[in-house]
Formats: sequence, C-alpha cells, structure tokens
Amino acid sequence: MEDLYADQTREVPFHGWHHVSFVAHNARKFAEELGADTATAEIAGLVHDVNYLVAARGGASVGTPLRARALRDIGLDADSVKIIDEIVITAETHSRGQDLSPEAMALSDADTLFKALPITPVILAPLYMRETGRSLRDLAEKIVSEQVPLRDDGIYFYSESARKKYEGWGDVNLRLWSCILDSLDDTLVVDLVSQVEKYTSIPAGSQSEPGGCWQ
Repeated sequence: MEDLYADQTREVPFHGWHHVSFVAHNARKFAEELGADTATAEIAGLVHDVNYLVAARGGASVGTPLRARALRDIGLDADSVKIIDEIVITAETHSRGQDLSPEAMALSDADTLFKALPITPVILAPLYMRETGRSLRDLAEKIVSEQVPLRDDGIYFYSESARKKYEGWGDVNLRLWSCILDSLDDTLVVDLVSQVEKYTSIPAGSQSEPGGCWQ
C-alpha cells in the first residue's frame, strides 16, 4: 500500500503516507479495545484517504474506485472490498453518528486523534491548506462546524481509552479553532492577515490553488 503513495501524481503533504500509516496503526489498537476485527480496521485505515490521491477535495466516495483496485491488488475479494469501503464512508467526520460498526469507530478514533494532536494546528494544518487550497477561514469553519457537534454529542471519540487520554487535546484544539474563526472577523486580525498574504507565501485568509505551491 505504501507504493500507492510513493507513486502518487498529486502532492498530498497532509493526507500522505505519514497520515494513513498513523491512522492504520492506531485503528488497529482501538479495534482491539472495541472488539472490532483488527485487520479490517487497519486495512481501512490504510485506504481511508485515497480520495485525496484523486482530487484535492471531495468525500471518501471519490476514492471508491481507487480504493477497490488497491484492495483487490492485495488479494481481497469483492465482499471484503465492499465492507471496507462502507467502513471508510460511514466513518467520515462530517457525517458519522452513533450507529457505526466497531471497525468504523476504531477508524474514526484514529483519524480524529491525528486531528486532535497538539502539533496538528502548528505543523500539519498549513500542509492541509496547501494540499486542498483551503484558506485559514475555510479550514476553521470546517473544523468547527464538523467536529464541535461531535464533541457536544459525546462521540468525538468512541473508545474509552481515547476519551480518557486524548479528549483533553481535542477540547483545546476545538477551542483554538473556534478562537481562530472568531478572530478572522476582528478588524485588527483582518488587517494583519492581509499584510501576511501580501508579504509572505502563506495563504492566511484567502483561497490558494489546491495541490500546488502556495501563491
């Protein structure tokens, strides 16, 4: 599966092999706790973001054909391919709910952990913006609109160990992005952002081209 990312034609600095291998490894760990099939959860982690190899934006279903081909290449039958595709799609942050399979819960917890890491806003968020062409406001709105309701509904994480160990990180992360979103309506910040964009290559507030160099 690593070869799939090594041979990529699109630049994926956020959703690259470092991300999917992290998610796959931790999906297996959470699967053990949740009573899920560990191998299935791990494989789902390895292919959950192949859609970003196809297009800079779009949901997991965009990657279904590539995902199916990659899974067939490692010897999975049609039923297994369908099961893993369903796990990936139902675990998506913007649409997941209470009724997930244990494997989808494990995948979701691993992916959410990557988002909640304290280093993510500092090191990884700029890479996400570069890859997808989203502005800082776009990213803040996406995080707040998708993840805050999950936290409020008690399903930011599903496994007990993730809740105990990492939910504090998640809370701080969501507070930070909420503050970032609020700050982008403050005239002092708006003026500063415009200067940052004028004199640097960082797409702080406006849209940049997806998948290319920062403009």
